[in-house]
Amino acid sequence: MDKTDLRHRMRTLRAEAAARDPDAAETLADKFPMKLLDRYGPVVAGYVAINEELDPSPLMQKLAKAGAELCLPRIEDSGELTWRSWNFGEPLERRPFGLSEPSADAPLGQPTLILTPLLAFDGMGNRLGYGKGHYDKALERLREDGRAFACAVAYAAQQIETVPAEPHDQPLDWAVTPIGSVPLFMMRNLKSLAESDERSSSS
Repeated sequence: MDKTDLRHRMRTLRAEAAARDPDAAETLADKFPMKLLDRYGPVVAGYVAINEELDPSPLMQKLAKAGAELCLPRIEDSGELTWRSWNFGEPLERRPFGLSEPSADAPLGQPTLILTPLLAFDGMGNRLGYGKGHYDKALERLREDGRAFACAVAYAAQQIETVPAEPHDQPLDWAVTPIGSVPLFMMRNLKSLAESDERSSSS
């Protein structure tokens, strides 16, 4: 299945998951492992949910109370995704595609823990977004400059067997769902070790 067909299918699956679990955002906030903030904070990028995306705001409030410095994405006129510092109660601008974003005057942020929306992910951390590549390019820039831990915020139904991956795609490190966490970077490491063992035994 190509990415366009998969996006259509996953939009439907995500909408069904959202309808089945109206308390998902609060449940997910309760299940979030706070050790991730300790290790990969303190600057946390969230997002403002649109359509049936799982709303990260209860989790963002919990992280802010624990000392996180929040920021939100903004799609600049150039098409580049930046992160801008933001706190609850501060105004947001209505922007193209129905997005609510910080103003161009808000200070630039350099998040180290990035909560990411998506349509689907797989066990190796491949992420299916909306086809614009905004998060991949922004994560690549962050990772070139230092550490950046990408954590998907998703319904469990959004984990599928395989997401088609391309060379420019940036992998997720973790996923948190209303039923618990998926440590994607550990699963990638285990796969690499298994493949290395296979090569050793066949040579």
